Amino acid sequence: MTGSLARRAWTRKERAVVWRGLTGRFSLAIEPLLGMLFMGLLTWGIVYRAQHVPSDATLIKIAWIFAVGAVAFAGYFIAVLVAPVIAYLQTFKPIYVLDGYVRYREPDDRSQPGACGYAAVLYPDRGVAGEWEWLGKKRLPNATIPALVEFSAYAGIHKIDGRPTGLLPDEEIPLLAIGIATRHGRRSDL
Repeated sequence: MTGSLARRAWTRKERAVVWRGLTGRFSLAIEPLLGMLFMGLLTWGIVYRAQHVPSDATLIKIAWIFAVGAVAFAGYFIAVLVAPVIAYLQTFKPIYVLDGYVRYREPDDRSQPGACGYAAVLYPDRGVAGEWEWLGKKRLPNATIPALVEFSAYAGIHKIDGRPTGLLPDEEIPLLAIGIATRHGRRSDL
């Protein structure tokens, strides 16, 4: 249904925010990448030595331990980067613009812990264009308001009546996203 909606491309600034998040997450993924390389090279070295030095043929029996470690680190590396890579790839899809409604509703039994409800973008005929779980501190009321909405299918609502929803920060994200949680005196661990 979104094929008939007005759309726009992500701006450079919007895409840069997601890119900075990806680079920050990649800086965390260096540890499993190095672990994977180290364990892989160790496995290869043991197998190579066992094949070329006759007295070390029993070493091959322990090579599988390091191979399992390499596979575990590879899984960790992939798990750390999947979400930010998908998010960055989504920046090449359009942001839709709809003059319709935003519907808020309270959390239900399927909501994640800490969710405060759901927000949906509705067409003028009140059909659902998309709905996303909303995370925050205040519980959302059951309400529907007319609004000009910018949203993307993956990320959710970017702007309501031209005002940002906080999905993407307005300000520049620091290099590798280091220190983002403690800027302006805010701390995420409190």
